[in-house]
Amino acid sequence: MLFPIILALSTLLCALVAGFLFAFVIVVMPGIKQLKDVEFLRVFQLIDGVIQKKQFFFMLVWIGSILSLLIATVLGYNTLDSLGQSLIFVALILYIVGVQFPTMLINVPLNNHIQSLDIEDLTDVANKVARRNFEPRWVFWNRIRSVFAIIVTAILLFLLALM
Repeated sequence: MLFPIILALSTLLCALVAGFLFAFVIVVMPGIKQLKDVEFLRVFQLIDGVIQKKQFFFMLVWIGSILSLLIATVLGYNTLDSLGQSLIFVALILYIVGVQFPTMLINVPLNNHIQSLDIEDLTDVANKVARRNFEPRWVFWNRIRSVFAIIVTAILLFLLALM
């Protein structure tokens, strides 16, 4: 009886992560794209600064999504049929490879670099270069993360519907 609860929790948490990433794709980054370089960098520093303070609820959702999906996958092997087992395993792999790895290997290091800049002391050219080195790559990989998070959520919703 624990598996359906963990699967529902994992679905909810992965959906929240997908929504968070998707909001950056369709609202946040297009919105701040309109800003001048120094303004763009400063606003991104502020937004990311909120996240980097390791807000309790953000961390609960982000880390909880990983742990709950891992637990659901393990529990699913005793509960699900072979199709379900395959689907939940695929969801776990897609979530790790498509959401978590790009986050750790690309987006967070880019965020950290932007956080390290003293943009007020940079020249206009330096701000332009910093933005050009950051924005296209960050946006591209956030789109990738969003797509994978949405696919994982869809798989988990499908598994919930099968129960």
